[in-house]
Amino acid sequence: MSEPVPSPTPSVVRDLYPGAFAMVMATGICAIAAQQHRATWLADGLYGVAAVMFVVLVVLLVLRAARYPRALWADLTRHEQGFAFLTVVAATNVLADAAAVVHGWWALTAALAAVSVPLWLVLVYVPLSAVVLGSRKPGLDRGINGSWFLLTVATESVAGVIGLLLGRGGGDLLAFLGLAAFTLGLLLYVVVMTLVFLRWTFGRTSPAELDPPTWIAAGALAITVLAGSNLVLADGRVPRLAALAPFLEGMVVTAWATSTFWFPLMVVFGVWRHVVRRLPLRYHPSYWAMVFPLGMYAAATYRMRSALDLDVLGWAPTVAFVVALAAWAPTCAGLVRGLFRRRKVASPERDAPAPGVP
Repeated sequence: MSEPVPSPTPSVVRDLYPGAFAMVMATGICAIAAQQHRATWLADGLYGVAAVMFVVLVVLLVLRAARYPRALWADLTRHEQGFAFLTVVAATNVLADAAAVVHGWWALTAALAAVSVPLWLVLVYVPLSAVVLGSRKPGLDRGINGSWFLLTVATESVAGVIGLLLGRGGGDLLAFLGLAAFTLGLLLYVVVMTLVFLRWTFGRTSPAELDPPTWIAAGALAITVLAGSNLVLADGRVPRLAALAPFLEGMVVTAWATSTFWFPLMVVFGVWRHVVRRLPLRYHPSYWAMVFPLGMYAAATYRMRSALDLDVLGWAPTVAFVVALAAWAPTCAGLVRGLFRRRKVASPERDAPAPGVP
C-alpha cells in the first residue's frame, strides 16, 4: 500500500512532533512532586492530565506509523530528530512511577516498566544504527542537539522504575539490571555531553540552536539523581545494592551537583536567545523539554534528601516545585491555545465548498 500523499495543510498525525511525549514526562513528574508535597488533589489532577496526554499521543503515533510510515521512518533515522522518539520510553516510565507514587498502582507500574524495555531497545538502536551507518552526515554543527541527552533520560528512566519496584521486593537479577541501566545512562551522558560541549564552545552558536531541548542537559542528570536515589533506598532489600551503596551515593551527589550547575547556564541561554537576540517566544511542543527538567529536579532532590538524609536541603524541592509549576502552567496554556487555533484553521477548510460548487 502506498503512503498517503501529504496535503499542504497541517496534519496532527502527519506532522506529529517526535518529542511530543515530553509533555507526558513534564506533567507526570510534576504529579509526583505534588504528591511528595502532600498536594494530593493537585497530584491526582496532574496524573489524570498526563494519562490522557499519553493515551492521545499513543493513538496519534500509531496512526502516523500506519498512514505515514515513510515520514515516521525519516524522522526516526535522522540525526536531528531520531533520538527525540526516546521521549516515548521516558514518558512510559514517568507515568509508571507516578502510578505507584500517586495512586499506589504497583501492578500498572510493573506493566508499564515491562513495556518500556522493548521500546528502549528499538528507539535506541534504530536511530543509533542509522546515524552511524547512514550516508547522510550533517556534521556536528547541525547534527547534534539537546535531544541526544534523551539517551540518558530514557536509560535512567528504566533504572528509576526498577529501583522503585525493588523497594517493594525483587531479586538479584532485577537489581543487576537496575545498576546496569544506571551506569549505562551515566556513560551515555558523558559521551553526549562531550560532543555537545565541544559544539557549544568551539562553534558559532545561533539562537535557534539553543532551543528548549538544550535544557535536557540538566534534566538527564536530574533523572539520574532520581534513579540512583531509588536504588539507594532499596539497598536494604537487596544485598547487591547494599554492597554498592557508597558508589551509588557518590554518583547521586555528582549528578545532582552537575545538574544544579547547568541550570543557571540554561537561564543565560534563554535570556540571550529571547531578550538579546529577540527570538519570538511562541509555543512549540519542544518547550515541554524545558518544563521536564525543572519538575524532575524537584522530585529528584526530594528523593535524594530522603536517600542521603540531607535534611539541610529540605527547602530546595519546594522551591524547585514552585518553579516547575510556574513553567508548566503557561506551557499547558500554550498547548490548549494552539489546539483551538488549529481547530479554527481547520473548520473553514472543512466547511468550504468543493471546487466548482457554488
